[in-house]
Amino acid sequence: MKLFLDSAETDEISEGLAHWDIDGVTTNPRHIATAGKPRLQVLQEIADLVKGTDKPVSVEVDPHLQRWEEMVEAARKLAAMSPNFVIKLGASEDAYRAVRELAGEGIRTNLTLVFSVSQAWHAARSGAAFVSPFVGWKEQHGDDGLDLIADIATMLAMHSYPTEIIAAAIRNPRQIGHAAVAGAHCVTAGMAVYRDSFRSPYTDMGHEIFGRAWDATPPD
Repeated sequence: MKLFLDSAETDEISEGLAHWDIDGVTTNPRHIATAGKPRLQVLQEIADLVKGTDKPVSVEVDPHLQRWEEMVEAARKLAAMSPNFVIKLGASEDAYRAVRELAGEGIRTNLTLVFSVSQAWHAARSGAAFVSPFVGWKEQHGDDGLDLIADIATMLAMHSYPTEIIAAAIRNPRQIGHAAVAGAHCVTAGMAVYRDSFRSPYTDMGHEIFGRAWDATPPD
């Protein structure tokens, strides 16, 4: 399973590339706003960080756009900025039409805000490179987001669609592990979630026990 960093903070992305060799980046309008810089400046800085690699960077069109023609026009402009850019479109009837048009032009897309197998199927059938079901949002409201990952994985495999699943809106290390078992091809999460995934209180307990044993052993 590929590790994507969900962020538009260039210092975080640089650290993720250096220490974890992250496989890609996902952004959204909220991340861009948090970066506190003009939108295109943020995107160009991220593009520069992954230049010369095959690491995909998901960048989203204006979520206010409703007509597929407008989405395609915006997507073309973003795709022209970097060969690494994968264009994010929020699930809607016109978005699937835009995905089909962009796929025909060789522009990769990531269909986001997916909450059902049928939405994922429309994305795969239209030629989306990625589909992003939101695990955390579903579980926050009492639904099982990880069952959705498994069902989408089954559907894609059954019908031989090449679309990859990005398990999105991941809130804790447990969801990372379960997404991997459920069949997600990629997971995207924030820096803090990944840091937590390296840790366990049982590991800390073990280090303490073994450290005391080491100190109690007579030196050579």
